[in-house]
Amino acid sequence: MRLRPVTRTPLGLSLAAAAALGIAATQVAPATGAPPGDPGALRSGDQGGTVSLVHVNAPTPALRTKVDRLGLDTTEHADSSGVSVVLHGAADAKVLRDAGFTWRTTIPDLGARMRANAAKDRAYAAANAESPLPSGRTSYRHLSDYNAEMTLLAQRFPNLVKPLTLKNKSVEGREVRGIEITTNATRVDDGKPVFLVMGAHHAREWPSSEHSMEFAYDLLENFRTSDRARAILQNVRVIVVPVVNVDGFEISREAAPKGDFSQFDYEMKRKNCTVSVNTPPAYQGGTCVNNPAGRLRGTDLNRNYPGFWGGGGASPTWSSDTYRGDGPGSEPESDNIRALISGRQVTNLITNHTFSNLVLRPPSIAATGLSPDEPTYRALGEAMTNANGYSNWASYQLYDTSGSVEDWSYWNTGGFGFTFEIGPDEFHPPFQTGVVAEYLGLSPAQGAGYGGNREAYYLMAEATIDKSKHSTIAGTTQKGRTLSVSKTFISATSPVIGTDGTVGPPRYYQDTLTSRLVPDKTGRFSWAVNPSTRPLVVGRYGRDPVGPAEPAKPVANPAGVPAVGQSETSSFSITGAPTYDNGKATLNFSWPGGTAVDWDFYVYDSRGRLAAQAATAANPEAATLIDPVPGTYTVVAVNYDGGTTTTDWTGAVSFSSPTPGTYSGLKESWTLTCSAANGKVLKSQMVTVDRGQTANVGDPCTKSRKR
Repeated sequence: MRLRPVTRTPLGLSLAAAAALGIAATQVAPATGAPPGDPGALRSGDQGGTVSLVHVNAPTPALRTKVDRLGLDTTEHADSSGVSVVLHGAADAKVLRDAGFTWRTTIPDLGARMRANAAKDRAYAAANAESPLPSGRTSYRHLSDYNAEMTLLAQRFPNLVKPLTLKNKSVEGREVRGIEITTNATRVDDGKPVFLVMGAHHAREWPSSEHSMEFAYDLLENFRTSDRARAILQNVRVIVVPVVNVDGFEISREAAPKGDFSQFDYEMKRKNCTVSVNTPPAYQGGTCVNNPAGRLRGTDLNRNYPGFWGGGGASPTWSSDTYRGDGPGSEPESDNIRALISGRQVTNLITNHTFSNLVLRPPSIAATGLSPDEPTYRALGEAMTNANGYSNWASYQLYDTSGSVEDWSYWNTGGFGFTFEIGPDEFHPPFQTGVVAEYLGLSPAQGAGYGGNREAYYLMAEATIDKSKHSTIAGTTQKGRTLSVSKTFISATSPVIGTDGTVGPPRYYQDTLTSRLVPDKTGRFSWAVNPSTRPLVVGRYGRDPVGPAEPAKPVANPAGVPAVGQSETSSFSITGAPTYDNGKATLNFSWPGGTAVDWDFYVYDSRGRLAAQAATAANPEAATLIDPVPGTYTVVAVNYDGGTTTTDWTGAVSFSSPTPGTYSGLKESWTLTCSAANGKVLKSQMVTVDRGQTANVGDPCTKSRKR
C-alpha cells in the first residue's frame, strides 16, 4: 500500500517530476482517521485522527465508478490515473483497502490546510487596499455582495447592464439573480448570440462565482477604453449568473469553519437544499443549515440536468455528494438554467467549477460517442487552454458523468458548452491564488504569463461572435413585427442505475426551445441561432484517414536509474498528416519485478501541460492520447518504489488510425413564426440551417401569392 510520506506538487507529481518541469512542491504525508463506507451511512466527524485528501489509483472509468460506489466522500477531481477522495478516518481507508485500491495522500490534514488558507486570506486583505482584479476585490464575496454589486453595476452602466431574475426561487425561497451585459441591454430580443457564464452549481466552489463576476466587471470597466471589450458587447449578449446554487452557497459561505469535511462541516456543503423523497425519516427534520443529515442532504445540481441523467458518475444514494436528484431536471435551480438556455439562443457557455486545472467538453459519457462538432469543439478548447494552462479534455476522458449542464445543453440545443475546473487542488484556496492569480494569469497559476482565465473568457466571447460557430437567420420585414423560432422534442435519459446497482430503462423528458426577435426600425435582421438539427440527431464524429497510422516506436530510457522518489526524462515525437494520420497514441511502460516495483509516468506537451499520465500501482502502465497533436512530448518517469538497474523500465508508443464517423443524414427545422403587434400570427414556415450557415428567409411575414 502507498501509505508512506511522499513529497507531491499541486498536480500530484513527485518532487523529482516537478523539478524536471520547474513546478513548486509541497510536503504531504499519509492519512489516518475513520468513518463507515456504507453508502447510506453518515459521517459524524468525531472518529478521531485527521481528515485528508487522497488520490485513489483507478486508471479506468470503470474503476473510478467503482470508487464512487463505495459510499466514500468522492470529489470531482479526477484524471486518467484515478480520483480524489476525502478520507474521514481509518474506517474509510479500510473500505478502500478492502476493495483492492491503493492511493496517494495529496493533502494530509484538510483542517490544517483550511485554517492556513483562512489566515492567508486575512493577511492578503489586510495588506492590500485593492487587488489587480477588475473589481479590486481582496476577499471572497458573500451572496449579499453578489446581489448588491449586480444592482450597482446596473445603476452605473444603465445602457450596458440589464438585471436578470431567473424564473424559479430556490428551495428556500431565494431569488437567483444575474445580469445581462451588452449595448442597449434592455432590448432583450435583439438577435445577438448569447454567451452564458455561470458559477457555484456546487456551493463550496467559491472561486467559480468570483471568476464569473470578475469577467462582468472586466467587460464593463474596459468598455470605453478597450476595442476588444467594446467589440464583444456590441455583438454579443453576455449573461452572468454568478451563483446558481444560492441556498447552498449561502450556507457554505456563512458557516462557522470546522475544517474536517464531516457531516456537519457546512462550509463543505456541495448540494442544494432539497429533501429527497428517499431521505429516511430520521434525517428529514430541521432546516438546511441545521438538520440531522447535515451538509449531506440535497441534490447535486450538476448531476440533475435531464440529458443522460441517471447514468454513471452520479449517485442514486440520497446522502452522496453526487446525488442526482429524484428525477431528471427535478430541482428549481437546475430548471432555472434549463429554462434560460431554452428561452434564449445561448450559443456558447462556460460553467465554472473547482478544481483540477481542466477545460472539459462533451461528451461526458464515453458511450455517447464523440460530438459531431469535435474538431471545432476541441480547437476552441485548445485556444482557451493555451491561455489558462489547463488540460483540454473531453469529459469522458476522466470518468463518466451524467446529468451535467453542458452535456444537456450541447446535445439538445447545439450551443457549445465547457466546464472550467479552476485551480489545481482545492475547493476554495487562498483568494490570492485561487482568484487573483488564476483569473489574471499570474504566478503560481498554470496560465501565468499567458492571460489566465480572463483571456480564456475573452476568447470564448469572441468565438460567440464568430458566425462559423453558430447559425444565422436573415431577412427583412416591416417595423413592429415579432419573430419567433421554436421546436419541441422528446429525449431519453441514460438507462437509470438503481441504488442496488441494477440498470433499468431510461426515462423520457420533453424540451421546448423558443426564442424571439424584434427587428430594429429598419426591419432588417441577422439573427444568431443554434443549428436547427440537434447534435444528438446529427451523428457522431469520425473521419477517414488521410494517411497511415505512424509505426510504433520505443520511448528511450536514459542512461542510469534515478533514486527512489526521483525522476528522469525522455521524449518522443508524433508526426502528423499527410505523412501519418493518428487517431490515438498509446504509451505502454513495463519493467521486471511485477507490482512490487512501481514506476510512474507523466506525459507533457510542448507547452509543459499534462497531456496524459500512467501513475497507478499497475505493471504495465498505459497512457492514451486521443487525436494527438503533432510535436514533441516529454515523458517524466518517476521511480516511485523499487526501481533498480535490474528492474528498470522500457517503453513504447503505438498508434492507431482514426475511426470513421457515423452521420445520420437527418435534418430538423426551426418553426419560424411572424406575429403582428396585436399578437396575430401572420405566417409560419420551417427553416433548416446548419452550423456556419445563413438561411435567408426574405420577408418571413408576407405570404406568397398563389399563381
